[in-house]
Amino acid sequence: MQFTSEQRLDDGVLEREFTLGEVPGVLWTPGSAPAPLILIGHPGGLHKRLPRLVARARHYAAEYGFAAAAIDAPGCGDRPRSAVDEQSRADLRRALQAGEPVDEILDAFIVPLVEKAVPEWRATLDVLLSLPEIGGPVGYEGMNAIGIRLAVVEPRISAAVFFGMSFVPDVLREEARQVTVPLQFLMQWDDEGMDRQPALDLFDAFGTKEKTLHANLGGHTGTPWFEVDDAARFFTRHLK
Repeated sequence: MQFTSEQRLDDGVLEREFTLGEVPGVLWTPGSAPAPLILIGHPGGLHKRLPRLVARARHYAAEYGFAAAAIDAPGCGDRPRSAVDEQSRADLRRALQAGEPVDEILDAFIVPLVEKAVPEWRATLDVLLSLPEIGGPVGYEGMNAIGIRLAVVEPRISAAVFFGMSFVPDVLREEARQVTVPLQFLMQWDDEGMDRQPALDLFDAFGTKEKTLHANLGGHTGTPWFEVDDAARFFTRHLK
């Protein structure tokens, strides 16, 4: 891992950009050390510096003493997009606008993304846990599809917060039955781009004995800020 920039923010959080091979990321650490770590996975196709992601990470570090890290998934953020990536996204947009079935398109797009992203997250975790300012345990929050696979294969994940209103192919819905870590499932009841029933079915499928559903009125980006503090308290119970 190579740190490429460093700045101390006005809330006392140390923010450092890094690269690990071809994977770019950002690490936020509090003043106290060693700190438990939260991996923050942004929604598919977006950037590790998505403003609401950065706000959550800084809040976790400044107010709750967690370290937080985000990386760009393959074909997302600062990473190049292949012709296959662009075609898959275009096919998905076209099918959604036309009201056509999207299952096959999702399988072709999201499953390869997960298969590439999860090993990158695990490699990033290997290095982050070797830093003296990070002591574990580890939590994950973010995209369902990547989070499900990561929670199943990575024993160092101790708790997870999933953003419920995101596409999950059938194969990963089956894997959700193997997720046994405590989880908090966050969804927007009036998401304009998704039917709520698949999200409710996914919540029901998780195999863990400790899961909580948080549903709020409003559209996809209308999640109230108090949910950040609720997530922080959830991680505090399980990581500290």
